[in-house]
Amino acid sequence: MASTCVVFAGCGVVVLLLALLPRVIRRKPLAQLPPGPKRLPLIGNLLDMPSEKEWLTFAQWGDAWGDICSVTVLGQPLIILNSAKAAFEMLDKKSSIYSDRPVLQMGGELIGWKNTLVLLPYGDRFRRFRRFFHQMIGSHSSMQRFLPIEEQEVHRFVRRVLAKPEDLSSHIRRSVGAVILKVSYGYEVKENRDPFIELADKATKQFSLATAPGGYLVDLIPALKYTPKWFPGAGFLQTADEWSRTLMQMVEQPFTFVKQQMIAGVAPVSFTSVLLESKELSSEEEFDLKWSAASLYSGAADTTVSSLYAFFLAMAMNPAVAKKAQAEIDAVIGTDRLPSFADRERLPYVNALAKEVFRWNTVVPTAVPHRATQDDIHDGYYIPKGSLVIPNIWKMTHDPRTYKNPMEFNPDRFLPEGGRLPEPDPTGICFGFGRRTCPGSLLADATVFIMCATALAVFDISKYVLNGIVIEPVHDNTTGTISHPKPFKCSIKPRSEKAVSLIQAEEL
Repeated sequence: MASTCVVFAGCGVVVLLLALLPRVIRRKPLAQLPPGPKRLPLIGNLLDMPSEKEWLTFAQWGDAWGDICSVTVLGQPLIILNSAKAAFEMLDKKSSIYSDRPVLQMGGELIGWKNTLVLLPYGDRFRRFRRFFHQMIGSHSSMQRFLPIEEQEVHRFVRRVLAKPEDLSSHIRRSVGAVILKVSYGYEVKENRDPFIELADKATKQFSLATAPGGYLVDLIPALKYTPKWFPGAGFLQTADEWSRTLMQMVEQPFTFVKQQMIAGVAPVSFTSVLLESKELSSEEEFDLKWSAASLYSGAADTTVSSLYAFFLAMAMNPAVAKKAQAEIDAVIGTDRLPSFADRERLPYVNALAKEVFRWNTVVPTAVPHRATQDDIHDGYYIPKGSLVIPNIWKMTHDPRTYKNPMEFNPDRFLPEGGRLPEPDPTGICFGFGRRTCPGSLLADATVFIMCATALAVFDISKYVLNGIVIEPVHDNTTGTISHPKPFKCSIKPRSEKAVSLIQAEEL
């Protein structure tokens, strides 16, 4: 990106001025933009934009200028929301004008993620995608058909961890991928290096990099996409071509697999097969089904991995929490079987622990920006049409006004008292706002619960010891639209010989 900036500075001044002209001559409104860092002429706050972990900088701006603050970058207003109250009032209550997505040149237009639900503009196709999701996984009753898949895969997971605990990260990714591929396409993953799991892993990493705020200058200056590919500094175009090929493989290959299985009469029940069988689809409807299935596949494949990896980190850092959860599991379930979804209502502390995983490790820290489709005056501030509205979810889930000692991992904050939670349920924040709320939230919630409960039932998770020295794990996250805990080491050992027998005895 640095080389692109050099080329732009030397050769693209005219393009920049032409791009900015409509914004510069826009009539001055009666109200003002929300407050924020001081802007420079023409470039605005370009030099203030963080290059990594933007949610921390946005949180600092919120502390300095309030829950609704703003910056402009080359004339583009960015509205930062640093409280859940501001996000609900704007993105929920005014969802009719804040449900669109921005046109992201790198991730959306050049690579092609604009066809997935996460970047799909608000309109008929968006509503059709949402109907697909609601029909298949949008309610607890519709989710029932997929719960046995979850239980089966978590049993396989604990067996793999028992055999090779040092490969925790790959075990998590494989198990989450196995669940989502079975739900999306009825596909049974291969034991080693499954091609579809590798595709999802590769594509979602690319998505995270391509859509990170400020990641590519072409998102701020769309005219750069017309730069010849041979021109110095146009390497982002070659990257886009490569990443587009990865995306198309991820979309086409599993969908083709389902259609072949259906022709052979051996397709199991899945999101794709059920909807393909439901009626004769037009080419447009089939295109939408293919991309909605890919949205489910890619959306869950990486986000849930981050949550589960964070769970193991949290347990290693907080042994008292793990012991308390294990005591509840032992009292309710005993030690003769593994937990199931039928036990969930009787495991309030494990439920609270799962909620705390979502809060403590914010998987999508700044969400994906919403876009205002018309001018608005909100809370006395002017929000111009076309503004990008960014909910800083990390700040909302770590706000000391809402969560006491927010950096601590403490499931007690979500144990019901008198029918109410002492602190707000974070899942109302973590899965987004308004009409852009994640439609796969029930699937993600189910996966995290059963994984946490089963792992705690059979394993002791503790800090790693090397040559007699305890290695203190640290909760630090990667930069990107989807954020993961950075690699850490922990000790994972079976709780007893009986636990070993239980893991090995499970039917797989």
